[in-house]
Amino acid sequence: MRQIDLIKLAASLGACYLAAVIGSFFTTPEIPTWYATLVRPSFAPPDWVFGPVWTALYTMMGISAYLVWREGLADPKVKVAMAVFAFQLAANVSWSAAFFGLRSPLAGLAVIVLLWALIALNIQKFREVSRTAGLLLIPYILWVTFAMVLNFSIWRLNP
Repeated sequence: MRQIDLIKLAASLGACYLAAVIGSFFTTPEIPTWYATLVRPSFAPPDWVFGPVWTALYTMMGISAYLVWREGLADPKVKVAMAVFAFQLAANVSWSAAFFGLRSPLAGLAVIVLLWALIALNIQKFREVSRTAGLLLIPYILWVTFAMVLNFSIWRLNP
């Protein structure tokens, strides 16, 4: 692997982990306080599951972004794909701010619907550049689909 590729991989992973850290500023203080008071559906996973799942997802997202970026930003498809990636990453952080920061399952639901659409578009754009990059985002959209159902259920159970 060339040095520039290592830098691109580290930057791609770093961007995803930075999004995770920013999201955690909204999330972490609310889990033992506000979130603990919410009525949750029976299928809600225990709190400890979220950290490992999101760590794996952010890692796959970073590798996926690297696989696209290494094809070169001179390619218009790469530019579009990376722009969509940036928007979905911002929406990812925005969900934490809406759901936990605002303490609003309804705001979280609105953001997660947008996030899901951006991830679907991201998969499509990444697949146009790298099939593997697109496939690496499939677990992400599956988890966000589950999270959207969970978010909806929490909203309904906590009027």
